[in-house]
Amino acid sequence: MYYQHFGLDRPPFKITPDTDFFFTGGNRGAVLEALLYAVTQGEGIVKVTGEVGSGKTMLCRMLQSRLPAEIEQVYLANPSVSPEEILRAIAFELGLSTPRETSRIELMHALHDHFVKRHAEGRQVVVFVEESQSMPVATLEEIRLLSNLETRHHKLLQIVLFGQPELDAMLARPEIRQLRERIAHSFALQPLAADDVSEYLTFRLRAAGYRGPDLFAPKLVRYIAAATGGLSRRVNLVADKALLAAFADNTHTVKLAHVQAAVRDSEFSAKSAPRGRRWVRSAVLLIAGAVLGVGAFWWLDPSKPSPAPTAATPPLPESPPPAELTPRTTTPTPPEAATPDPEGERATTPVSAADTAAARIAATDRQLQKMDRQGFTIQLALAADDPDELQRYLSHLGKFIETDEVFVYRTRIKETPHFGVAYGSFPTRKAARAALNNLPAAIRSDRPYVRSASGIRREVAQSP
Repeated sequence: MYYQHFGLDRPPFKITPDTDFFFTGGNRGAVLEALLYAVTQGEGIVKVTGEVGSGKTMLCRMLQSRLPAEIEQVYLANPSVSPEEILRAIAFELGLSTPRETSRIELMHALHDHFVKRHAEGRQVVVFVEESQSMPVATLEEIRLLSNLETRHHKLLQIVLFGQPELDAMLARPEIRQLRERIAHSFALQPLAADDVSEYLTFRLRAAGYRGPDLFAPKLVRYIAAATGGLSRRVNLVADKALLAAFADNTHTVKLAHVQAAVRDSEFSAKSAPRGRRWVRSAVLLIAGAVLGVGAFWWLDPSKPSPAPTAATPPLPESPPPAELTPRTTTPTPPEAATPDPEGERATTPVSAADTAAARIAATDRQLQKMDRQGFTIQLALAADDPDELQRYLSHLGKFIETDEVFVYRTRIKETPHFGVAYGSFPTRKAARAALNNLPAAIRSDRPYVRSASGIRREVAQSP
């Protein structure tokens, strides 16, 4: 619903475990690598615990996708079954033909024969058990007996238990201490810290195609971290609803009120939400507003790289170094250099940097009035509110393109004034993309991207 509004090409905060959105921060990447080692080295039983919504299922999916092809995998999503049924479930997943009347002993023999055969072929078998805290004690004991199947040097079956913290309490019971002692590795997924939440939000948005400045300011991240307890599923829910609330308000700035409304609309909010001023819109009104409140929305082309960050928009983790707005030449541009006047003619007298900025802004205002509302342009850069820096950048651009086609406008990023610099007027996004691809390499290295003229009009209207 809000995806085009924020320049996204797919949902960034779905709670289903999509491995394209696996976040390696918060120690998740390290746990995944350790699990890969434990399984491929034949370490017997491995246990992973974490609170509801901490990312256990996502971790399991990633582990499954990363294991080599010679490892045969069995996935059990519902282990709340009897000991005999767990054996039948494993046999079924392995494709073994076992009639319903097959006894438990016969099932064990069939499984053992299959494991031996796979071992002779140089293959392994691993069983992933989700929600293992729901296993009856007798079924856990059956799992232990399965883990005993081995040759002189190798385990014939790997077992990975994923469960909530209650699993640890179960394993502490005296009657299943033999299973506990056979657990070779134990991992715990901790909630994300506030810094991790910030990186998590940024990562998910970028993975979904977002190419603009950070949507969640530090104070919003801190609020989300506190309200969600750092649990990734809760973070996804709140972030998704906050973006929907911003969309309903027809704004590209996510505000504290949007986040507070998102938290209140979540089932966990009564216990975990920090105090804040009330926002009276309900979730129903938010969705209705989002459906009906369609205005002039800006578009960030998801097929292009991120715009160059500025001092007010620090580079994101693992992103390329920010592009400099200063000319890539060692020869400084004299401040008295001639600059184009609002009508595109060369000025014959020196003008100040402030006059240059004002002239280009005035020319841009006139050009925006002429541009088709469905038109597009190429965003070249976002510069700090420094006329001298802007003048140097315009002089740099003048070495490669006609500056009469360069637009300068005022905008705000996280309440901080900036200059926006764009180039050209194009009737379609396809035409704008073609022009972008034909720009000189010195300009394309700054990672420009296509956006709509209506988006710039909106920013101009909202900036003082």
